[in-house]
Formats: sequence, structure tokens, C-alpha cells
Amino acid sequence: MDTLAELLDGVRARGAVFTRTVMSPPWSLRFASGAQLTLAAALNGRVWITPADGEPMELGSGDIAVLRGPAPYTVAEDPASPPGRVITSADYCARTARAVAAGEPAPAPRTCGVDTPGAVLLISGAYEGRNGISDRLLDALPDVLVVPEADSDRTLLALVAEEVGRDQSGQQAVLDRLLDLMLVSALRSWFDRPRDHAPVWYRPTDDSVVASALRLLHEDPAHPWTVVGLAAKVGSSRSGLARDFARHVGQPPMTYLARWRVALAADLLRDTGDTVGAIAHTVGYSNAFALSHAFKRFRGITPTQHRAAVVHSRGRSARPEARTRPSPPPPPAVDGRIGG
Repeated sequence: MDTLAELLDGVRARGAVFTRTVMSPPWSLRFASGAQLTLAAALNGRVWITPADGEPMELGSGDIAVLRGPAPYTVAEDPASPPGRVITSADYCARTARAVAAGEPAPAPRTCGVDTPGAVLLISGAYEGRNGISDRLLDALPDVLVVPEADSDRTLLALVAEEVGRDQSGQQAVLDRLLDLMLVSALRSWFDRPRDHAPVWYRPTDDSVVASALRLLHEDPAHPWTVVGLAAKVGSSRSGLARDFARHVGQPPMTYLARWRVALAADLLRDTGDTVGAIAHTVGYSNAFALSHAFKRFRGITPTQHRAAVVHSRGRSARPEARTRPSPPPPPAVDGRIGG
């Protein structure tokens, strides 16, 4: 079973917000759109990306960054520079809009800023809402991951850069699919380099017993697994499986299974209207109480509290001031949204 493919199978961009941003020195921008996932690439020059609670990471020309939200982050020419402006999901490039209104030449579609000597060109694409992005996927990612140009798909990046500046029929559908392709390509490259970046369910292992055990747990997490039963399935002794699994994965088999079940339950609580009891049975617990105990153990809250937080978050995103696709100011030709 290809777990990465399974996690990405439901991810489908719809109305992805793409932007071609021209940044002239000196510059420093704070992005606070609340997007769950954003991809960014510097097409020329170098930039620094600083997450809300992390260290600055340099993004070179041709590198691709995947940023996990919804916390804000800063993009700057110098990580020590304080942000000169905060970009939200409802924000258009006001400077560009004013320039066009004053009769200056209109920029290319989805472009914010005016090309000047020394300017840095940043392409960014952000997912609107969750769009199938699971908690299991988000939990596997750091705040910012960078795929170097040497490991990225340069042909795909060139295609994205070309399409972002177009305005043709079906353009949004093309951009949505390109964002999905960028995400799959970037994550696959990053997980493969180096090994210790990848989550435990992705890392290749030379231990066929552990690999088989992981596959069985992922394929049927609701099965009433025990270490003895799992060991019998993979042709190992109980003690041998427990020892080797902990050595390769970093935790005992049943602890790993419990965490995986809770992650599955978190996605079902967000994406379905099933009761907590029904979800408990789906992921392998006998009743809602058992799931609630495990959920609180690993996440610090109950399943009901988790679902309430999701509903509250969705309610906030529906408010006018937090819309991800607001109506642009005049003139209508300007489309300078900031993705991220």
C-alpha cells in the first residue's frame, strides 16, 4: 500500500489562489491568509521564509517551498527585516490597483508589483480551505520544507510560471491541477531526501518484517490487532517484532496503531457527519468512550471538542473579512491576489 498516495488521493485544489509577486528592494511581507498549504518558488534571486514559530529558511532560485498553515509566515530579502506590510486572504495588491486606476499599464494576470531592476519574482499557490488535506498529511510536515532546485521538477515549475501569467478559458482548472501536481512532486522529492525527513510510514526500511507490519496496520487499522496476532501474520516472534518495530519506527506497534487510528478519526470528524460512536467503530475502537480516551491521550482534547473546533474554524473562514476569494476592487482587469 502506498500511504503517501492514499493521503494525497483526496487532495483536490478548487479555486487555488495563484500569484506572481514582484518584490523590489527593500521588502519584507507578512503572509496571513490562513491557507492550510501554500507552495512558493523564487524564479530569480533568493528570499528568506520565516514561519511563525521557526527559524528562517533560505529559498534559492528554482527551489520550491511547501508551507503548512494556518499560521502566518514572513517572506523577505533579509530575515532580520520587520514586515513592511501584512497580506491577508482578503487583500489585493493595493499599489498595483492604484497604478492601473491612474492610467499606468496593467500588469500580467495574477501579478502584484511592477518589474524593476533588482526585483525578485515569487510564484505562490495556495489551497482554499482543506480540499481533502488530511490531518495525517499535515502532521507529517514541518512548518516549512524546501525542495532544492536540483531535486525539483524544473519542467513543471516552468509550466506553472507560464500558466500563472495567462488568462484563457478554463484557466482556473489548469492552475488547480498544476498546484496538485506541484504538491505531489514536492512532497515525494522531499520525503526521499534525506531519509530522516520522512514520517515513519514513508521511510524505506531494509527490515521486511517491519515493512509488512506497517502495511497490514495501514490496510486494516480497524482489525483487532495484537502484537501476537501481527507477529504471526508477518512470520515473526512477538518479542522480535516488538523489538524491531520499535527500533525502526521509534515506538511500539500498538502505540503506532493507536496514533494512526486517532489521526484517521480526526479526519473523519472533520470530513463527515458520522457520530463519534460510528467513527470509533470505523477506526477500530469498540465504542465512543474508547476513542475519546485515545483521542485525549494523543491530542489533549476529546473528539467532540476537535469537531467543534473545526466547525468554529469553518465559521470564521466564512465571514466577509476572512473570505479567500473576495470581489476585486476596480478596475476589473486587476487580479493581484497574494497566494499564501
